[in-house]
Amino acid sequence: MRKTLWLAAVAALALVAQSGPDGAAAQTRTTLDIYVVDVEGGNATLLVAPSGESLLIDTGNVAPAAAIRDAGRIMAAAKDAGLTRIDNLIITHWHGDHYGGMAELAKRIPIRHFIDHGPNVQPSAEVDAFLANVYPQLYATAKHTVAKPGDKIAVAGLDVQVVTSAGETIKTALPGAGGPNPYCASFKPGENNAEDPMSVGVYVTFGKFRTAHLGDLTKNKEFELMCPNNRLGGIDVFLGLHHGVNTSNSEVMIHATHPRVAIINNGTRKGGQPDVMRVLHSSPGLEDLWQIHFSQLSGQEYTQPGMFIANRLDDDSPTMPIAPIATPGPDAAPAPIHNGKAYWIKVSAKPDGSFTVTNQRNGFSKTYGASPGS
Repeated sequence: MRKTLWLAAVAALALVAQSGPDGAAAQTRTTLDIYVVDVEGGNATLLVAPSGESLLIDTGNVAPAAAIRDAGRIMAAAKDAGLTRIDNLIITHWHGDHYGGMAELAKRIPIRHFIDHGPNVQPSAEVDAFLANVYPQLYATAKHTVAKPGDKIAVAGLDVQVVTSAGETIKTALPGAGGPNPYCASFKPGENNAEDPMSVGVYVTFGKFRTAHLGDLTKNKEFELMCPNNRLGGIDVFLGLHHGVNTSNSEVMIHATHPRVAIINNGTRKGGQPDVMRVLHSSPGLEDLWQIHFSQLSGQEYTQPGMFIANRLDDDSPTMPIAPIATPGPDAAPAPIHNGKAYWIKVSAKPDGSFTVTNQRNGFSKTYGASPGS
């Protein structure tokens, strides 16, 4: 009996020793885990360090039903990661597909630190009402930071540096970067709205592993950041890619950073246009492209094999056309929906620079060894 009590006491002490400051069991993970969550052509990307501290980038779509759906999908990823709070939340910019699920998410899990680029610059009655009446209530009992290029975001075990915010970029190259960018000479400016270029963009390192998420940063801002010299250097996994739309993703960014893997947060008719797919597939050193959704804008001509794509449609077409469809106009029929079971793409990175990417839908997984330069 005495031995049984002693063993029980040892087990209890071990559990306490593994508990974090908020009482949640500490993570036994040794990897940086990144969940690219399906929020239907919006953005929600969750990074969880081995320390258990977290960084969520964006919260999905704004329509009431979509906000509830997307908050639920983010919570599923947070539960899989063992989180009981979100330590840091970046809202990259004030578009409804990026901040939409925030209020609903805040009802379900504590958020300790809210980060944004400052005021909205693309007037919208809905956005302006949210920023005036709802957002201040969400961060009233938390920390709120307006990010500036060069800022560091504290996530134990990671180096998270803000490289773009409020239309500004870092002026000094990151360590190991700064060489001439040969793609600047052929750059062609693109069109953009007012708010996308304001995106908060971050560059994250975990040991020798490097990843970046630049929100919806546009081609013209990519040029400012990357020309005449490449201020970012190399990237192992490029996240987001502005849904794979062609107002971003220029060669000066994609080809110059030589990503080994790219993960697009696209939708069924949002992103994956042929122009972007050509840039990605011709990028030096790209090993694989992963997509959150099949895209009708890609067709079979430009899409990836299905094992690299996380989500299908509620009602699948019997065939997928070889040719991509034209980008639908304002009077087009609604895009195919996917309100059923949603799947994420997960990256598990090690400090030696190696990483594994897994498609939750089909269990397909691929491991990428540490790059020779790591």
